[in-house]
Amino acid sequence: MKLRLLVLLLSGFLFVSCAGDRLFEEYEGLKSGTWHVSDTVSFDVSKISNPNKTLVGIKYTKDYEFRNLYLMYILKDSLGQTVESKLLDIPLFESKTGKPLGDGYGSTFTRYDTLPLGTLYSSIHLVQYMRVEELTGIETVGVKVVKK
Repeated sequence: MKLRLLVLLLSGFLFVSCAGDRLFEEYEGLKSGTWHVSDTVSFDVSKISNPNKTLVGIKYTKDYEFRNLYLMYILKDSLGQTVESKLLDIPLFESKTGKPLGDGYGSTFTRYDTLPLGTLYSSIHLVQYMRVEELTGIETVGVKVVKK
């Protein structure tokens, strides 16, 4: 039974990793599952032609103490000037049941949400906006760009 599940998971991973619609995908792990308020997670996407569909990926655990994540994204052009910034509210748990909304197993889940980008950019910067010094329960933050 376990061998079947392992083969199925590996086959699914291989199928997903060979998908041709992904143009860019990069994640940054956070030290010991803590995202400090002063930490900015940055991704250089200057080699990708716009427009495409851009997603933010949040890998979190059941230890995350809030229902949602307020996330500020900042887009910068090739000169490093800010061209757009917006605050997003990304729900991570159902408000009534507390069930995690992302895909995953055990106590770790990943939730993807679309970034509503409206301008050309060359880098994406993400900052947690939860009004706490250290946000625990967030393991990894990433950006995924796929063809529309």
